[in-house]
Formats: sequence, structure tokens, C-alpha cells
Amino acid sequence: MAGWGIFYHELDIALRFVPAERLMVPVPSAAPTDAVKRLLPWLVAVAFFMQSLDTTILNTAVPAIAHSMDVTPLAVKSVLASYTLSLAVFIPVSGWMADRFGTRRIFSSAIGLFTLGSVLCGFATSIDMLVACRVLQGMGGAMMMPVGRMTLARTYGKADLLSVMSFVAIPGQIGPMVGPVAGGLIVTYVNWRGLFFVNLPVGLLGIYFVYRHLPDYREPKSHPLDLLGMVLFSGGIALLSYVLQVFGDHRLSVTEMIVLLALAFLLLTGYGLRAAMAAFPLLNLGLFRIRTFRAAVLGGFVARLGLGGAPFLFPLLYQIGLGFSPIQSGLLVLPQAIASMGIKSFMPSILARLGYRTMLVGNTIVVGLLIMSFATVGIGTPVWLIVVQALALGFFRSMQFTCMNTLVYADVFGAQTGGASTIAATGQQLSVSFGVAGAAVVAALFVPPELHLQPEAIIHGTGHAFLVLGVLTVVSSAVFSELRPDDGQAMSRHGKAARPRD
Repeated sequence: MAGWGIFYHELDIALRFVPAERLMVPVPSAAPTDAVKRLLPWLVAVAFFMQSLDTTILNTAVPAIAHSMDVTPLAVKSVLASYTLSLAVFIPVSGWMADRFGTRRIFSSAIGLFTLGSVLCGFATSIDMLVACRVLQGMGGAMMMPVGRMTLARTYGKADLLSVMSFVAIPGQIGPMVGPVAGGLIVTYVNWRGLFFVNLPVGLLGIYFVYRHLPDYREPKSHPLDLLGMVLFSGGIALLSYVLQVFGDHRLSVTEMIVLLALAFLLLTGYGLRAAMAAFPLLNLGLFRIRTFRAAVLGGFVARLGLGGAPFLFPLLYQIGLGFSPIQSGLLVLPQAIASMGIKSFMPSILARLGYRTMLVGNTIVVGLLIMSFATVGIGTPVWLIVVQALALGFFRSMQFTCMNTLVYADVFGAQTGGASTIAATGQQLSVSFGVAGAAVVAALFVPPELHLQPEAIIHGTGHAFLVLGVLTVVSSAVFSELRPDDGQAMSRHGKAARPRD
């Protein structure tokens, strides 16, 4: 909470010198003022902070929630995955809602819904109720980040977007820094329910600042919402995620899972046909014809399977496997956030020197190997070595996220920006949800139910899961190899002459 207070204190000082009327931008085509350009990154950081804080705090509490709800630690995967799945299901509607009702109203309403869901999570009395409240949280979170990124992409030119995205990510790193330690303290000295109540003051402050100062971008005329497309896409994704959640739990027979998987793919295929025929599809799949966008989204999806699943495994390994307390577990995760935050200011110069293709192909392989390195952690591993591994992973992971997030917009222009932001955000959340579910499935395959609280069994199971997630991350480098050496140079400033787009 200390980091949040400093953030809003500095923001409030800056806002006092800017008249409110200078922040009004009635439609996306209006030229933003210098005041808007200075303040917008800070306002968007509200969403980044809330998202990162909520995720990192909850990861630390997985063993405590499992004990309180009388379930196995691996069963808590549904609490984490349901949130990111909810984001993926409702993100596609966020762009349309922002165009229809305005970014200020949607952004502030999203924070309010997220905060309400957080408070209800704190009062949950069963694992199913907690999952339902997390879905409500996800509905609010789904409208925050894509709308914020869409606003940034519409406001800044290609040459400035990379540095702006890097800057916006820095306040968002306060969450990962505060989250693990704060989560450990709250779980140890209060109760895991307090983790959700932390979002109440944060959310109220966020609503105030966003509703008062966020530019109100909106389209003068919006197209109809593709309701059929939403049903097909959401239904297919929800079914696919559900099968991943219950796989290994023996709640469904093999035949039932095959039927559900077939139905999920049928719905998603139906959406693909619908998107090809609809005048205004929920997700504009035509953007995948752009090489840089295709590589960023598809490569990013595979890479985030590993990057998204690893945070679920860390508290299981540290607390159950190695016997560390929640506070100690949080401190072992903290170096990742510190390294991630430290590299942000150097990213523009690194990309200018190496370019997107070299960075993404090489960096992805390094990240995958670092994830696999945690499979070597055991009872005899010295703490200093774990810290070094965490620092290295945080360093290269931060570069990976910045490259993937900004490459999405390299060859996207004008009206395509909203659709690109929506697809990218949807893919990101889906990959994190599937990554958590996949990590739990792999770990469960090597840990019998009767041994879920045995340190040796947890170390063995999480070790195999780290290996699988690392391999998936390395494989994603093949997608990035499709890029040309000069792709994205308008943003990275790599090379001298810009090449015309395909």
C-alpha cells in the first residue's frame, strides 16, 4: 500500500497544475493536448497496478486458501485461472463499450466492478463461491487494460509508443514488488481474506482519479455488437478452459472430456466462420494478415503459457516443497519484480540496437531456459542461488513482455488499433489462464492426491511442470523467427531507412 500512496501523491501534485477542461478529448480524432500526453501514462498505470498487485498477492496465499477451503493446493488453480479466463471472455467487448460509452465511463466503471468483486471474494465461504467472485473481478479487469492500451496507441506516434509503454509498465511493477511481501505479511499476521480487502481503498482512489481526469475518447457512431460472435467465442473458450481445469481431477470421464473438447472446437470454428462473414466481428481476425501483429500475438500466446504458469508454481515449491513461510516465499519472488522494473528504462536503447527479431528469438530461448532452471531447485539448494535465478528471470521476462506488447502496434494504424488491442489482450489472458491450468495438470500427473502436502512430492511435481513450461516458451521462438530483421523499426528505431509495409 505504501507504493500506491506514493504513486497517487505524485499524480495528484501533477494534476493540480492542469485545468480539468484541458483534459477533455471528445472523440478519438481530436488532437490530444500536451497536458493529456504527460498525464495519460500515469492514469493508465492505475489499471496496471491493480492487476499486478492482485495477481502477485494471491499467488502467495495459495497454500493458505487451500487449507481454509479444505481442498488440495493444486485445486486452487481454478481460483487463479477463472480470473484470467473471465478477462479473456469479456475483453472482446471492452473496445466496443469504450467506443459506445466513452473511455472515462468504462474505465471508472471497470475499476468499480473489480473492487466489488474483490470485496465479495473476501467474504467467500467455499472454493466455488470464490471462483464465482473472481469471475466478477475479471469482468471489471477485462475493461481496464485494453481500454488503457488502446487510448495510449491512439494518442502517441509509433516512435513514442515504445518509450510510453515502457514508462507505463514501471508503476505497474510496484504491484509485483509490494504484492508478494504484503501477501506474506497479511497471510501470516491477519488472514488470507485481507488480501482482497486491500483492493477497496485502491479501487476507490482509482475511481476518483480516473473519472475526474481520464480523457473521454469515444466514437460519434458505434457499430452494433456482435452478440452471436460473443456467444460462440465465449462458449468455446469457457468449455476449453473447463476441461483443462478438471483434467486430472477425475470429475469427468474420458468420453465426457472428449465430447466437451469437440463442442469447444466446434464453437470456436463457428466463430471463425462468423468473423469471416460479419461486417463488424467481435474480433477482427483479418489483422492476422499483418506479419508483425501475427508474430506478436501467436508467439506471445505460446510464450505466455510458460510465463503465466510459473507464478502459480513458485509458492507451491517454496512453501510446501522447501518449507518457507509465506513472507519468505514472497521475498523469494521479489527479485523478479526488482529486476523487471530496473530494465524498463533501458529497453528503447536495447531494441534500437538489436531490433525486434533478434530480441524476441534470442530472449525467448533464454527465458525458457531460465524457467527450466527452477526444476533444479530442491531442499539443498542455497537461497542465494534461488535469488540469482529469480533476478535473471525477472530481467529477461521484462524484456520479453515489452517487446511482445509493443510489436502488436508496429504495423497497425488508425481504426485497426482498437481491434488489435482487443485481440492482443484477449490472447494474453487466455494464455495465462491456460498456463496456470497446464502447470497444475502437469504437476498433478506426478503428484498423487494423497501426497499433495508432501514436500518431496511437490518438489518432484513442480520440477516437471517447470520443464514443460520452459520447453513451451523455447518453442515460441520459432514463431518470432518469421519476423524480418527490420520489422517494427518505426517503433524500435532499429536501422536507418523504414521499409514500406507489406
